[in-house]
Amino acid sequence: MIDEATFRRVSDSALEALKQSLIAAEEDGGFEAEDNNGVLNVLFEDGGTKFVFTPQTPVRQVWISARTTSFKLDWDEAGGAFVLAKTGETLTALTTRLLREQLDDPSIQLQ
Repeated sequence: MIDEATFRRVSDSALEALKQSLIAAEEDGGFEAEDNNGVLNVLFEDGGTKFVFTPQTPVRQVWISARTTSFKLDWDEAGGAFVLAKTGETLTALTTRLLREQLDDPSIQLQ
């Protein structure tokens, strides 16, 4: 397990990069990204749905609450990314898939 300081650095960086990708995709996407004290929220135009991205320091994971499911991503040192062990998807790839499913829009692409 990585140490706490390293986790905070890589999780902050990963969530900031994801936020910037979401902001770039907002215009055509039907959603809005907002950062609230280190927690990244994606709010949808329907007003009732949101995805929540939270760094979990004690277990060194990034958790996503989306589509009635919790996703727990671990840091992959070799790949330099947070990854969902079950599918091998990175934080960005998983978020892209979840947005496409939520909005039924296969054209959504995060950088």
